[in-house]
Formats: sequence, structure tokens, C-alpha cells
Amino acid sequence: MNFPTLSDIRAAHARIQSFIHRTPIMTSTAINDIAGCEIYFKCENFQKVGAFKARGAANAVMKLSPEERAKGVATHSSGNHAAALARAASVAGIPSYIVMPSNAPEIKKKAVKGYGGEIIECEPNLKARETTLEAVVARTGATFIPPYDYMDVIEGQATCALELLEDQPDLDIVMAPVGGGGLLGGTALTAHYLNPEIEVIAGEPAGADDAYRSFHAGHIIPQTGPNTIADGLLTSLGKLNFELIQKYVDDILLATDPQIIEAMRLVYERMKIVIEPSCAVPLAALLANKERFAGKKVGIILSGGNVDLGKLPF
Repeated sequence: MNFPTLSDIRAAHARIQSFIHRTPIMTSTAINDIAGCEIYFKCENFQKVGAFKARGAANAVMKLSPEERAKGVATHSSGNHAAALARAASVAGIPSYIVMPSNAPEIKKKAVKGYGGEIIECEPNLKARETTLEAVVARTGATFIPPYDYMDVIEGQATCALELLEDQPDLDIVMAPVGGGGLLGGTALTAHYLNPEIEVIAGEPAGADDAYRSFHAGHIIPQTGPNTIADGLLTSLGKLNFELIQKYVDDILLATDPQIIEAMRLVYERMKIVIEPSCAVPLAALLANKERFAGKKVGIILSGGNVDLGKLPF
């Protein structure tokens, strides 16, 4: 498989400039004292659409041919990718068709509509999502942009670590959450190119640990019945991403829901910023394995801040 080169990732970064923010890196002395290491938080919770997903969606849209663009883009997603793709399409002036399960959070549907996406509802299961999407693509001729297992999306997500390591090149470890693996795969690829000495470690919810099990088994073990507060990480690992993870990721650490909630609360209280549960998973995994990180410089990608403030877990 030909994965993006470093120059591909740099070109993607240049391509999506008008679509994204270069997000800040923030630190907290209080959290460093608790963790026993120096943590540099890359704040993608401040990204357009409130998540790193803006990067991959924008890159995929910008790489379409004029003929493809005219017919628009389509995807199935109940979360941040839905909003990210609708927004990227809106900025590019093309239509977007978003298949969403009927039980998707209202806040997510509102975001998609706000960006001009056409929502097509389906039953809340993968088969319904896929068959509904096929019908939409057949009707419109739109290009299907998958949420994570897609080279142009991975290339876009890889630009996040590019910024992190340009701004903070002396890191010992980089951490990202893992669900479908687009962010983790892209992060691992960038770290490998810029400094192969940097360890790449993922955080994953114990209640949705297919990446952890797949990583240790050496082959993909599909996600079945995930149960975790980290609703952005419920999806099964993508094939392309698994290949990157096997090659370039050093470890995957688990965090329980109580640990995730505790880490989330810590960020709210000490840093005064809004993050979603999925975003707190790497910090939770770090705090559960402090000895592993003692005295190190650790970059953590805060993946997003799209949380229903009426339903905070604390």
C-alpha cells in the first residue's frame, strides 16, 4: 500500500489552509504535577467544527476533480465527520448528502443542517447506513468520502501532528485517541517521518477495545457491542489504519469510563476548556500508567470538543 509521503502531508496542509485553524498548543502546570511529566495539548477542540475531522474532510473535498465536485459528496456518520464533510462541501460550494441514523444526537444533526448538508435518515445500524448511502450515491452520483478508512482523509488528519511537531519538536511521546484509526494512523505516519525516535501511543476506552485487541493479535478483531461514554470511539478499526498502526504505533493503552470522566473533569477544571469524552481518553490512559511517562515530554492531541453541555458526566 502506498501511504502518503511527508511531501504529500505537507501538500495537504497547504491545500486545506483556508478550511482550518492552526490550533494552539496549551500546557497546565497543575496537570503536569499530577501526571509527573510535561504534557503539551494540541487543541483540536478549537478546530473548525470543533474537531480534527475538519482536516481530513477538507483534504478529501479539495482533491476531487471538477467533474466529481459538481456532483457533490456523500457519507454516513452520526458525528463529527458528518459536520466536517458538510462544512468542507459548503466552503467548496458543492452539495453534501449525509446519511445519519435516526437516533443521532440533535446537536449533530443541527450542525450538519447549519453547514447546508442534506440529511437522509436511516435505521440506527451499519447495514441500514450502508444501503441508504448506496441509494444516495446511485441517485446523485456523489463521491463517497468515508470517515476514516480513506487515504485522502488519513493524509488530512496527518497534518495535525505535522503542526504539533513543528511547534514542539522535542517531544518523547505523541498520544492520540483511537476509534476508526484515521487520526492515530496519520499521527503515527507524520511522527515516523519527522522523528522515528518519537514513541506513538494511543489511548482507547476499555469498553471499546478492538484496536487494543487487534494490535496484540496482529490481525483485525471487529468491534462488537462497544459500551463506553467515549461515543466518538465506538467504531471498528479501519483496514488502512490498522496497517499504519501495526507499522508505526508503539503501544495502545486502555482507560475505563471512570478514568475517562476523571481526566475530562481535570481538563475542564484546570485548563478551563471544553473537551468531549473521547478526547479525554489519551490523558486518562496516561494517568492510569504514570510510571510509563515519568519525566517525559508528551504531546497529546485533544481530538474534539463537541459535547452536549446538558449531559456532562460530572
